[in-house]
Amino acid sequence: MKIRFLEVAESELDETIAYYDKESPGLGSVFLTEVLSSLERIKAFPAAWHPLGKTARRCQTRRFPYGIIYTVGESEILILAIAHLHREPNYWRDRLNQD
Repeated sequence: MKIRFLEVAESELDETIAYYDKESPGLGSVFLTEVLSSLERIKAFPAAWHPLGKTARRCQTRRFPYGIIYTVGESEILILAIAHLHREPNYWRDRLNQD
């Protein structure tokens, strides 16, 4: 199963990497590695993570306060958001119908 990002979710990932690199050089790479690890877990067990309604799920990163919000389709996992878990928890909901 392939993983695809909404453009806005990809922007969130890029912005978060840049933020962490600004805070401490190299920390953005650590964050990216954590996200990639989480994506592998999602790919291996797409239905294992916390449901956020009928179609969306959230896999929380282990070291950072972020969750990967996604839906599972027949042939792909769609990443809706790379969401900070302590800010506006449902801001991504309007993305459920985007492709």
